[in-house]
Amino acid sequence: MSNILTKQSMRITSKGQVTIPLEVRQRLSLLPGTEVEFTVKGRSVILKKADKSMRRGRRLLAAMRGKASSRLSTDEILSLMRGD
Repeated sequence: MSNILTKQSMRITSKGQVTIPLEVRQRLSLLPGTEVEFTVKGRSVILKKADKSMRRGRRLLAAMRGKASSRLSTDEILSLMRGD
């Protein structure tokens, strides 16, 4: 893979979405569902694949770890969630 930079312009939609050009997706193996990170440096934005160790699921689990209390049993929690 060469380090040649390509320059393409894309328009941001009213929902803040932008299409990543196919060439860029292929070069970086950005498949549907791939998590990415945005870093702002001055007036530039750097887009890169998120580190595998801190993908969304792992971040959520890390944030929730140790937050639960043992006051309710699993059955009681499920009952509350189901509205029983």
